[in-house]
Amino acid sequence: MEILIDIVLFTMMVATALAVVRLRSLFAVVMLAGVFSLLSALLLVTLDAVDVAFTEAAVGAGISTVLMLSTLALTSRSELPKSNAGLTPLLVVVVTGAALVYGTLDMPNFGDANAPANVHVAPEYISRSPEDIGVPNIVTAILASYRGYDTLGETGVVFAAGLGVLLLISGLRRRRREEGEDE
Repeated sequence: MEILIDIVLFTMMVATALAVVRLRSLFAVVMLAGVFSLLSALLLVTLDAVDVAFTEAAVGAGISTVLMLSTLALTSRSELPKSNAGLTPLLVVVVTGAALVYGTLDMPNFGDANAPANVHVAPEYISRSPEDIGVPNIVTAILASYRGYDTLGETGVVFAAGLGVLLLISGLRRRRREEGEDE
């Protein structure tokens, strides 16, 4: 059942990405980019990466969407007609995709009990967490202590993005007030 859910979510992500590429309305593109981020967050939840899913939903779907809408308020509503770019962008995408696929060929299978993370790292965390950290929940111990800088970085990214959006929105309000006074 889980594989079916993953396939459905991935198919919806591909359909959303294709729709983004085909659309000319920038508002629709921004909305679909938010949908894509929410679908990514759902896929991450099914993979038991809830902390990453939360960050994706907050930054990708929430803050980024507001930021893009604020930017859209300052620019044109539709994409300008594009010139023919040729095959160079397609070639770059194909080569990059091939390199990424090549880089994953020697990875262990998902959930493999003999994977290095499960053989070397996980037993250390499980055995040493209660003594090192003193927190009974191993996941909390890992996120708060062993990966503390990473979690702090994620929190900092969410804070900085939120602050940026607030600054943009306040600048947009000020600009609209000034335009209203000029008329």
